[in-house]
Amino acid sequence: MALGLAEVILAVIIGTLLAIVYSLRVLILLERRVASMEMNIQRMTARVLREEKVIEKALRRRKAPKRKTTKKTTRRRR
Repeated sequence: MALGLAEVILAVIIGTLLAIVYSLRVLILLERRVASMEMNIQRMTARVLREEKVIEKALRRRKAPKRKTTKKTTRRRR
């Protein structure tokens, strides 16, 4: 049973459409994974920023105010 030209063309078109639908499905799955990774990166960055603020506060508390010092002047011998 031989297929006519129209049937072959129709089969090629349907196959192409199915390939496009499958690739779109894969693309959507990959986009979801990337979005999930971006959210994780944002969460980690927020944690790091919070930790940096804590460290900065601790360093500010640790530093004692500087005292004024007087400079000693030395006399030059002539």
